[in-house]
Amino acid sequence: MGATAIEMVIPPRERSIGPAMVQRVLPYRRRRMVGPFIFADIFGPDDYAAGTGSDIDAHPHLGLSTLSYLFAGELFHRDSTGAVSDIAPGDVNWMTAGSGVCHTERTPAEVRRAAHTLAGLQTWVALPVEDERSSPSFDHADAADIPRHQGPGLTIAVAAGSGWGMHSPVRGSSPRYTRGRAAG
Repeated sequence: MGATAIEMVIPPRERSIGPAMVQRVLPYRRRRMVGPFIFADIFGPDDYAAGTGSDIDAHPHLGLSTLSYLFAGELFHRDSTGAVSDIAPGDVNWMTAGSGVCHTERTPAEVRRAAHTLAGLQTWVALPVEDERSSPSFDHADAADIPRHQGPGLTIAVAAGSGWGMHSPVRGSSPRYTRGRAAG
């Protein structure tokens, strides 16, 4: 029999993040991290009636980065660095907490006026040890600026960093690097 590229299938578990539920893939009892990824949450598709939306209240992050990517809907990001940004499908928000940042993610008022759907993912990325106490920062890239490759039955989007000969305008923070150790 030939070797397989799939080492383990991790079933997502439902977790509450304030008023919303997510499907959490990482961490998992048999796999705490995958590369630099500490947490991986998938949310939606969730349908909201007019007048309602997702409201993730202010909460802190420390010593890591988050990458938010939407498949459907819109969110409004505000954080203690002064960053204010809408995120729409295909856009990327990269927030580096470093020494500490507090942020909110909410459905924009204009989107709440009608029924809408929200779906996306958020990953939490370990910073190299020497950057864990760095100054917080925020980067946003519009969907039109994210490099994509279309192939038979697939689309590859490089949301952060580099891959498949493409380079995202969002640099990321952990190229070949995981918690202070060079990755293989």
